[in-house]
Amino acid sequence: MTVFDYSAGAGLYPCKTIKRKSSLAYKRFDTVAEALRFAIEDMPASLLRGSVLEVEEARFDGLQMRKLYEAEAYPLTRRKS
Repeated sequence: MTVFDYSAGAGLYPCKTIKRKSSLAYKRFDTVAEALRFAIEDMPASLLRGSVLEVEEARFDGLQMRKLYEAEAYPLTRRKS
């Protein structure tokens, strides 16, 4: 099993919407954990599917972001559903 570094810096590219009403744009985070928290907990769920998280040279889609957020190794406290 590969160990994932949640402390690395990350960039989040939210999904572009057809109507462009979303005020969300590229956002830089100090840690992957913070970027995942924002993407899963704060961003509208409808945007997650087409969003991309960039960590160093790797890119993760919405499904991969959800898996990283739900992993046991995720270091931050998750918001209650």
